[in-house]
Formats: sequence, C-alpha cells, structure tokens
Amino acid sequence: MDWLTSENLVAVVTALIGVLVSIGVAWYQWWVLRQRRIGYRIQLDTAVGGGTNGADAGTGTGTGAAVRRGYFNASPGLEDATLVLLRIENDGALSVTREHYTDGDDHGLTVEFEGRHVKAVVVTAPDHPRLLSHFPESWTGPAEGATSIALPKVPLNRGAYYKLLVLLAGGPIGGAVTVDGSITEGRVHPTRSLTPDDKPPVFSRAALSVTVLLTACVVALAAIIVREEAPPPIGCARGTLTVSGSTAFAPVARQLAKEYEKDCAGAKVTVDAHGSATGVRELDAAGRKAAAAKEAPPAVVALSDGRKPNGHPELRETPVAVSLFTLVVHDGVPVANLSRAQIRGVYRGDITNWSALGGPNLPIRLVSRNAGSGTREVFQRRVLGENEPAHSSLDCEHRDDPRAKVTRCELDSTEQVLDTVARLPGAVGYGELRASGTVKGLHRVAIDGRDADVDELGASDYPYREIEYAYTWGEPPTGSLTAGFLAYLTRGAGQDLVRLHGHLPCATPKGLRVCGDG
Repeated sequence: MDWLTSENLVAVVTALIGVLVSIGVAWYQWWVLRQRRIGYRIQLDTAVGGGTNGADAGTGTGTGAAVRRGYFNASPGLEDATLVLLRIENDGALSVTREHYTDGDDHGLTVEFEGRHVKAVVVTAPDHPRLLSHFPESWTGPAEGATSIALPKVPLNRGAYYKLLVLLAGGPIGGAVTVDGSITEGRVHPTRSLTPDDKPPVFSRAALSVTVLLTACVVALAAIIVREEAPPPIGCARGTLTVSGSTAFAPVARQLAKEYEKDCAGAKVTVDAHGSATGVRELDAAGRKAAAAKEAPPAVVALSDGRKPNGHPELRETPVAVSLFTLVVHDGVPVANLSRAQIRGVYRGDITNWSALGGPNLPIRLVSRNAGSGTREVFQRRVLGENEPAHSSLDCEHRDDPRAKVTRCELDSTEQVLDTVARLPGAVGYGELRASGTVKGLHRVAIDGRDADVDELGASDYPYREIEYAYTWGEPPTGSLTAGFLAYLTRGAGQDLVRLHGHLPCATPKGLRVCGDG
C-alpha cells in the first residue's frame, strides 16, 4: 500500500468525482430524457379589454392593459378579454401516437383556464402544417362559456409542436393555465424556455465539452500521480513446476496456475492430475531419485484428498482447504436423500433397483473412481465405512461379470464420472461439490438428510468432506517456485480462488477450526 498517500488519495477522489459527473450527465440525457413527454408553455398572456389589469403570467410577454380599437372596442362581452398563446410540443425522445393517449375516447388533452371562459380558439402549426389535419371540421372546439378546451389525439413526432391562440373573457391575465392528460410510459408537464419558440438543451454542448475535457485531465493527472504498481503476489518466483494429484481439486489448481503465471513473469506451472494416491507416489519416487543423485528436490506439488498413505516419510504436509463431495444420480431418478445405511446397501449389491428406494423401476448402475482416487478413498472411509466392491463393467452399462450383484465401473477422473452419470439412466456416482453443479442431467443427493454446504461447515456433521493437502519433497528451498506457489496457494491471493471454487481455505478463521478437527 505504498501508493496510499494524501496526494494520491486527492487525485483518485477528484478523478472519481469527475467520472461520476460525466456519467450523471450522460445518464440524464440518455435515460431520464428518453421517455414520452408532452410539454406545454404559455408564450403570450395579454389583455385585450381596455384598462384590464392583472399580474404577468411569468413568460415575459404578458401586459396588464391595452388600448382597444375596432372589433374589440365595439363588440359586447370583450371588456375584460384576454389573449393566450399556448404551445404544445413533444419534448421527449420518443414519438407520441394516438394510441399513447389514455384519457377519454374522443380526446387526448384538456386545457383548463382558471377564472376565464373561452370565446374562440385558433390552432396553428407553423413548422408542422400536417398536424392541422387532426383538427377536422367535426372538431367543434370549446362550448360557449366553457372554461376548458378538449383537444383531439394529435400524433407528435419528436420536436413537433402546435399552438393555440385562445380568446378568453371573464377574468384578468395571469390566471392558471394547465394542460391535463395521460400518455403511456410518459407524462404531460409544463416547460420553460428563454425565447418563445426555441428550446435550449438541458446541458449545452459547451458544458458537455468542458465536463468531458476536465474529466480527461483529472484522470490523466491521477494516472501520473498514482505511479506505484501493484506488488507481485506472495512468493512470486521463476522456473517450472508440476502440480499433480487430486482430479477433484484440479479445476481450482488450473486456475491458480493460470493466475500465478499471469502475475509472475517467468513462471510456468503445469497441472497434471491423475488421482491423489498416484500423485503422492510419483512425488515420492521423484524425490528419492533426486536424493540419490544428490540433486535439488523435484519441483512438484502433489495435492491429495485427505492425508497421504503410510510409507512416505520424506513428504512434507501442508493443509490447504476443506473440500466437500456429494453423491449424484441421473435426473431420471427422483431421489433427493439417502441414508448411509441405504448407500451401503446399494454399494454392497443388496439393493439393485431404484424402486426399492422410492424411485422408478430402473436397475442401479454404480459409476466410481479408480483405486488411486482420493475422492473414492474419502467416500469409502467417511460414507461407506468399507471398501467398494470390485468393478464388474468396462462400459458402465453392461455387466461383464455375471457373478457380480450390481453393475459397477471405474473411471479416471471426476469429470468422467459426472458425465457418465448424467448420460446413463439409473446411474449413481460421486464427485467434488462445485464440479457436480456444472453438469446437466444429474442432481445431488443429500446424505442422512444433510446437504453439502460450505457455509454450514463446522455447524453440520455432513460426512462426505475432507481436508485437501499439498505435499512436497521435504521443505521447499526458500525462493524456489515450489515454495512460492505453495505460499500463493495457502496464504496469498490464491485463497480467493479456492473459495470461489466452493472450498473453505484452511487459513480462514472457520477453516482453521474445521481443518484442526481433521
């Protein structure tokens, strides 16, 4: 955290504010304004009758008195007459059609004049003359003495507008003028403008340009100030390393290797998983060969589901994480829970058809791992309490040994087991928890009513779980790639990847308790 200085914090906060401002401007113009909107504004509210006084309408165009001549002076009923010029426009981002008006069957908007009644109205559309066709002769306009005008459903493209010049009587200028109505996914609202017919944008082009320019400058300043590069991960080293052992832990091991190589230039990590027992044996053989030749220890890390078998005293053990495993069955078998007694009966061959367990009339096919698998060893020790029977099938479908009670095959990896269970009706198998959730055609089965759940580790006695161990030949030399990768796996950023793959790192507080219990 060497870059965490007051100057750098100021630069970062300033850059963040500039970015947020730009995002806010863009969001307002491209999201808030992107809706159907009909706006209206009064462009003129002026007296016609002589000596008529009243407040301005707030548009800058109203007058409180007038000199009458001609028709206005001679016609009765116009002593207190006023003229209102009202502009109605589509100021949104989307067109408004007749179908978007939702108020009434025969009209779209209603214009209300508070305290005044309508004498006459003229509709104009200087820039959009075709709009006048929506005011046919059948539209009679306002009734005599009405205080409102019912307008037809006029389609308005974006930016289109029309105007109403209304002759009113019965009140002074400045009375409230409102336009009511509803449109689908939009609204009708009053607008303001600096000039009668021009509508300035919410944000001018100059303001937008200045905002973007300032943001770019601030971001550049922050990039110059914050020069400290992120440090390499814990134990970053060069060289070549092989990670062998557990196929259940292989997916996370491959991603760990990929991320380590990305962060550590010159490191090459190869994952070659063929089973826990196989990995431990290969590491032990490579270590003995190097010791006999008085060479450096082999650059190998062997991952094992559970502790190594006896007979390998030179191997150094490091707990990595708690792994959860699960029983899986083909989706054609709607069984969601099995007791350990029922599971033992299935694997002994005492139960050979799913109908005996509440399922369909289907023969049970056992899809298992080979003898070097740590996943299988954990299953035998923690669930069955005994070894699995010998395999009786090579293709997992047909029984090759007629003396066998049940069809059972053995496969080399977790992926093969899961794919086979998903393919074969009546099949049951087991595998690592997270891997089982990525294959379609199968589902997990609870054991003794308990589901496999990493969050419940420590509070649940779910049986099918085991500690994942990493083994090396003796203590890896300081600064070696073996020591570096092991540190990355158990103490560095690699813990986040371990957790992401559904395992509980032993270095976490909960992991320390669970791993300590064994």
